[in-house]
Amino acid sequence: MAKEAPVIARRGLMLILSSPSGAGKSTLARLLLERNPDIYLSVSVTTRGRRPSEVEGVHYVFLTRQQFERLRDAGDLLEWAEVHGNFYGTPREPVEAALKAGRDVLFDIDYQGAEQLYEKMREDIVGVFVLPPSAGELKTRLERRAEDASGVIEKRLKNARTEIAHWTDYDYVLVNEDLNSTFVNLSNILLAERLRRARQPGLAPVIERLDEELARLTD
Repeated sequence: MAKEAPVIARRGLMLILSSPSGAGKSTLARLLLERNPDIYLSVSVTTRGRRPSEVEGVHYVFLTRQQFERLRDAGDLLEWAEVHGNFYGTPREPVEAALKAGRDVLFDIDYQGAEQLYEKMREDIVGVFVLPPSAGELKTRLERRAEDASGVIEKRLKNARTEIAHWTDYDYVLVNEDLNSTFVNLSNILLAERLRRARQPGLAPVIERLDEELARLTD
């Protein structure tokens, strides 16, 4: 009877999804989590008001500005940024624990937060920037979402130019014209990055065992 393939220990990776608001990164993140239950979602803290569709502790942890500043000043945030007049940040401890346990961590953050994470943990990161197929489609998606006032939508469209200008900071760029195709491409990126040699510290003992077995067979 053939032996089962060994389970190779690996370090988790940090999968960053960024995009201008309305390009589809949150939908892609939701699909990834639904189909990959072993992925840990990094839940950001924010001073932004909660939208009707959002759940405390699931989409964000909602804080006052004073509470946020205490976390930031204590060094308990891996990154933080001000976006559209509100603060967002990533708690440090749960991310580091997940990586050590071999779990992948998903980040739905903007380019400012991604830049800080790249500076601190470059070897652990896989960055993916999601683009809309056109400016008109981006506007349509924001209006269809019906969660923001017209003035907020206009502000998000203006900010989109600044956000898109950072596309070269990322490892991969996906144009989200068709959600299903984009999700397949994103899933393939995740699979390939999980198999990088540097992310599989458990390979060394497997190689040693194979070498010993081959040595015995050839003696």
